[in-house]
Amino acid sequence: MSKDHDHSAAAGGNERSLWIAFTLTFGFLIAEVIGGIATKSLALISDAAHMFTDAAALAIALAAIRIARRPADKKRSFGYHRFEILAAAFNALLLFGVAIYILYEAWQRLNSPAEVQSVGMLVIASLGLIVNIVSMRMLMGGKDSSLNVKGAYLEVWSDLLGSVGVIVAAIVIRFTGWAWVDSLVAVGIGLWVLPRTWVLLRESLNILLEGVPDGVDVTAIESAMTATSGVTGIHDLHIWGLSSGKTSLSAHVVHEGSVSVGPLLTQLRQMLKEQFEIAHVTLQMETEACSDALDQNHWVEPRTGLAEKALKASR
Repeated sequence: MSKDHDHSAAAGGNERSLWIAFTLTFGFLIAEVIGGIATKSLALISDAAHMFTDAAALAIALAAIRIARRPADKKRSFGYHRFEILAAAFNALLLFGVAIYILYEAWQRLNSPAEVQSVGMLVIASLGLIVNIVSMRMLMGGKDSSLNVKGAYLEVWSDLLGSVGVIVAAIVIRFTGWAWVDSLVAVGIGLWVLPRTWVLLRESLNILLEGVPDGVDVTAIESAMTATSGVTGIHDLHIWGLSSGKTSLSAHVVHEGSVSVGPLLTQLRQMLKEQFEIAHVTLQMETEACSDALDQNHWVEPRTGLAEKALKASR
């Protein structure tokens, strides 16, 4: 269910956390790339690739927060909040690309394993693990309120597991000499990332396609609206998310002719805010079902047959 947050305060806190995480990630990225090339470790290079996507994701998330602050204008009446969702979708696609590339390289390495310097690999991966832990701690607070931050969080989370995998591979190679373990760990990292990336992409696409936000029960909302005294039916009901935590609702409300529209409208808006935490509401009040009721399957007949009679009369 969408929460009623102070979005400006949350965005400010998220931005600070993202800046700290970005600085740490980008700084260590350089060291990890050099270390991966020097030690000839594909697992370390794959971890560096994830670190690169982390840095890119954090940079995009920061840019999205800045752009989302721009006020609404005549061409963008809803403002620029949805840019954060575009950033999350882009980060998901970036993760897909990196995971597929790592799987391909790992397959190549399994056929001809390279000599891996396990000690250097272990030291660099351990330092990377520390950086990832700090970055995750910084992003943890904002991941549930922003899909944009969630994307960056998943990037860092996957990289943290990658660092753990590289550490394990380095220890195994050090004591057994099994260089193929390096490629095996790289495959594991890629396979772990793919399903979680799909979840992020699916959530982003749901918002971009004006889908009902996760956690919003349309049936419960319909029932609550039609159960309101004076309401005889609901149709053309739409619920969508502008961005993370910004749920909107619009509907046509058919009411009894004797009911005062002002108080009923206030009652419905208050109920939607208190019970379902949806504050951005647009309701069209009608005494008879309009032609839009014929175009959608959103018509709801509650306690009386007045709504059905009005709909039949319009045919």
